[in-house]
Amino acid sequence: MADPGARARAATTPALPIAPPRTLRLVLAYDGTAYHGWQIQPSLPTVQGAVLAAARRCLGEGVRVTGASRTDAGVHALGQVVSLRTTGALAATAVHGALNALLPADVRVLQVVEAGEGFDARRAAAGKRYAYVVDNAPVAAPLLRRCAWHIGVPLDVTAMRRALGGIRGRHDFSAFCAAAGRAAEPTCCVRAAHVVKRKGRIVLLLSADRFLHHMVRNIVGSVVEVGRGRREPSWVAGVLASRDRTRAAATAPAHGLVLVRVLYPLAQSRGPHGFPR
Repeated sequence: MADPGARARAATTPALPIAPPRTLRLVLAYDGTAYHGWQIQPSLPTVQGAVLAAARRCLGEGVRVTGASRTDAGVHALGQVVSLRTTGALAATAVHGALNALLPADVRVLQVVEAGEGFDARRAAAGKRYAYVVDNAPVAAPLLRRCAWHIGVPLDVTAMRRALGGIRGRHDFSAFCAAAGRAAEPTCCVRAAHVVKRKGRIVLLLSADRFLHHMVRNIVGSVVEVGRGRREPSWVAGVLASRDRTRAAATAPAHGLVLVRVLYPLAQSRGPHGFPR
């Protein structure tokens, strides 16, 4: 026979408190070779999908993961920033260890800190820095084949630097935007553009407040045409001014591109415990 007193006691027993939502800020590095980019896609391996699956295993189902940059298939990262929203109570240091234990070896969590309420890795970003790596040795280096575009003929680095100078500043970058990204506002401010050469390696570095779809790879493809001697350095500025994608060169391969760093306003440059963000 049921105990009416038990029912009464159950009715007056307070429910267990629900942990308030919190946001963690993650910094990731990954080799993008095996992934169809950052953003989740049905039935395809993506970096966001891998991070979300690992986070659900250690923090529960109610997890939301937002990346600062939607890197394309095959693109790598040294400093992808992610906001992870959860009601899980696991400490940031424990989350750090758990995620790296659960993630595949080609995705690593470099840092986990508590973020301020409402932090969104994508919306809060003030800029991004990319590097594009070219292996310019006569014979391709086997250890660079997954992360550098091999071009076996010598490139004129001085001409490439002059060509990049024409894209610095605020411009309409429609000429370097893929068709899939044409709906976005085309104006971007390129704050820095450099070419660095070390022996047989050439690295093109671009920093901007924002980037259009395939923008870095399209710029690199055109600058390489200058480096090959097929175009004058001033040609790149002319392509930019035309706003016509058909006038630019072919898109550089994805595997040479690396997201180096995501930039945030000074007020968000450090976490609550002094860790750099």
